Amino acid sequence: MKVCCFTGHRIIKITPDLIQRLKDTIEDMIRKGVTDFYNGGACGWDLLCAETIIDLKTKHSSIKLYMLLPCPPKEQIIGWNKAQIARYNNILQIADSVTIISKHYTKDCMKIRNKKLVEFSDCCICYCINPRSGTGQTIRFAKEKGIEIINLFTR
Repeated sequence: MKVCCFTGHRIIKITPDLIQRLKDTIEDMIRKGVTDFYNGGACGWDLLCAETIIDLKTKHSSIKLYMLLPCPPKEQIIGWNKAQIARYNNILQIADSVTIISKHYTKDCMKIRNKKLVEFSDCCICYCINPRSGTGQTIRFAKEKGIEIINLFTR
């Protein structure tokens, strides 16, 4: 295993416990040989995961953060608040690479991004409450591929 992706909902309750479980899970993946982390850049879970990878790079210099965006940043951030946009822009500046799937937002660009995230990955760390969502779709792609899925949502 070398590559891991993230998928999760845009609206999540971020608690100290969730942050610690995410960090512990990522560090476990690093111990198992994962060095490359793919992130779709969505508000919420994706931003939290990207910031966690950036924080862990000080301790694990070999890990890489690859941002795989569905559309150009100026279109992806429509409807976001200033703090979310600032976090997003900071992540894009620090990421090891930024790839944009579609030249413009389309009805399929998120689905294509989700498929690509899984296509590159050997495991998926997720936060899924609702399986009838883009996150659920990504998890179904991961199940079809047969990769390890770690859902950090707890009731």
